Amino acid sequence: MRYTGVNHLAMATGDMDATIRFWRDLLRMRLVAGLGRPGYRHYFFEISETDMIAFFEWPGVEPIAEKDHGVPVSGPYAFDHVSIGVRDRDDLWEIKDALEAAGFWASEIIDHGFIFSLYSFDPNHIAIEFSCPVPGVDIRSHPVNADKHPSAAALEGPEPQPGKWPAPERPTPFAERRIYPGEGRELVLTDDE
Repeated sequence: MRYTGVNHLAMATGDMDATIRFWRDLLRMRLVAGLGRPGYRHYFFEISETDMIAFFEWPGVEPIAEKDHGVPVSGPYAFDHVSIGVRDRDDLWEIKDALEAAGFWASEIIDHGFIFSLYSFDPNHIAIEFSCPVPGVDIRSHPVNADKHPSAAALEGPEPQPGKWPAPERPTPFAERRIYPGEGRELVLTDDE
């Protein structure tokens, strides 16, 4: 397997126009695709050459309750915040200035030792972080686990461990591989298709 990034992270909104104004116009992420029909929209914003954030607009969706980034919760929960990478500290300051000028709360720039971060919320109250690497620090090249009480699986190290899951008994033969049509084909279909 070879991953290339997060193709897209799909979120929800009840107000696509406010979402477009924030992600496209304030944060300057291009709106690269839009799908829609009555009661449904699905729009994609370009974060980088390989990563996008997408929003479904459904009737009745309301902004979520604001929850501070990384603060523990109880009960069913799946998502805390998304961190979007930027090139350097200058980008963090530019985003901070833009957010504050538009009336959005923006944290101070925080030094986490391996990244510098800025925190905020979008109009849907989705917790967002913007991060850039600390110069000279690369945890991808030199993984570090500073957990004083790591889990058993974490103690096995940073690399994928073979034999922890069953191998496919019969990989799908090329002749049996099928791809089925789904939402979005209208973005690329021509009148001849």
